[in-house]
Order: sequence, then C-alpha cells, then structure tokens
Amino acid sequence: MRIDGSGTLRANCVLCPNPGPMTLDGTNTWVLREPGARGVIVVDPGPHDERHLERVARTVQEQGAQVAVTLLTHHHPDHSDGARYFSELTGAPVRAVEPELRIGGDGLSDGDTVEVDGLQLRVLATPGHTADSLCLHLPADDVVLTGDTVLGAGTTMIADDGLAAYMDSLHRLRELTESAGVRALLPGHGPICTEPRDKLAEYIGHREARLAQITAAVEAGDRTAEEIVARVYAGIEEGVVPAARSSVRAQLRYLAKRGDIPAELGEA
Repeated sequence: MRIDGSGTLRANCVLCPNPGPMTLDGTNTWVLREPGARGVIVVDPGPHDERHLERVARTVQEQGAQVAVTLLTHHHPDHSDGARYFSELTGAPVRAVEPELRIGGDGLSDGDTVEVDGLQLRVLATPGHTADSLCLHLPADDVVLTGDTVLGAGTTMIADDGLAAYMDSLHRLRELTESAGVRALLPGHGPICTEPRDKLAEYIGHREARLAQITAAVEAGDRTAEEIVARVYAGIEEGVVPAARSSVRAQLRYLAKRGDIPAELGEA
C-alpha cells in the first residue's frame, strides 16, 4: 500500500498557502477517491482562499472525477470558511457536526459511515481540540484523517473545557491504531505521520508531562493562566501565546475537577 509524503493510494493532499504559527505550512485539504471511481470526497476545503479552492476543484476535474461531498473535521475557519464557495464551485453538499456549517447535507455523528463510489470513511468523534472535532478512518488504506486532533508536527491547542475529552480521544485513537492496524495519520496541518503508535504515545505523554508542570507551577505560587504560561511555556512565539493560555485554562479545569489543585484555580 502506497504511503508517501503526498498521501496514499486513495488520499491526496492539496496544501493551502496559509502558513502560520497555528497552521504550520498551511491547511491540508484531503481529496479522497477509490481508484478508477468518479466520485470524490473532499475533507476540509480550508479558508476562503478562492485560488486554493479553485485549484482543489480543478485537481478533481483533471482526474475525470467529481466532488460528491465535502466533510469538515471541525468548525475552525482555516478548515471550514471556504466550504460555501467550494460548494458553489462543485455543487457538492457539505456535511459537518455543527448544523450551521452544513450546506445541503446531513450531519456527522460518531459511528457514521460515509460512502462514495466504493470508498468508505468511518466517523470517529474525537472532541477536545474543539467540541465538534472528529477524525475519519479510511480502512482501505489503513489510515486515519485526524484534522487538528493530532498534527503532523508539534501539539494542538485544547478547548477551555476539553482536556478530559481530549485525553479520551487520544486513548481511543491509540486503541484504534492497535486494533485496526492503522499505518499512518493524515493530519489537518503538517506532514503525514507514518509512526502512529509512537505519535499517539508522544501526545499522551506530552499532556501528562504538561499536567505535572502546571501542578508544579501552582505549587510554586502561580495563580493565573498568564503566570503559568510565562513559566511553563517560556520562550514561545508571541503568535501562539493565546493558544497556550487556552491550553493552560483547560488543564487547570481538568486538574481542579480531578482534585489535584484548589477548585477555585479551575476558573483562573
């Protein structure tokens, strides 16, 4: 089974030119098609960048294919803002967890199967990065499209109340990787990960280490998210400080609910 830097037998990436501290090299728009089939599934068309969206549509047309449906892994604008224009270009419906993001299509729920011309995707609810985050298992290629739940490089930000759910999501992905023989993770940003077990172990270990660091910061006298960011995330780029603050708040809530720190600090 082919897995290389550009994708797999059934999944190919069209990179959006929107690089940045939060988007790495840009948003990965995934174009999925069963070999020889006409129908295509597009995952995360990206921001409202008309040239990028037109390039994705042209890529599909040049394959003699047609977009049958667009799926969104979550609501963040760098993944979803281009969906309406892309739907206008292709005539394809847009399916998403959140009703306001759907365009002529159904919702997406855990356990759903999306099938187009013999290609099957299985929907996995993986909240944490956002409440509506999901991953998509492509069994035919032994890969999982992870949106922003797992990135190709670095770690992802967590919604303010999302850490407990996120840890559950990581453990669920690790179990799937082991039970289904997943060979690669196709992220929403960054390169393909061809060592999924190691990546998920690294993510889980990173979160546990961060929780220990934040607990130590509280024990040292820090009481606000800003103080903890200055200590635990010293030296990070200014552009990712808000994300670090959001992550710290999520971890403080998690630790407070678990009883590891005073309850009032869960509102820091």
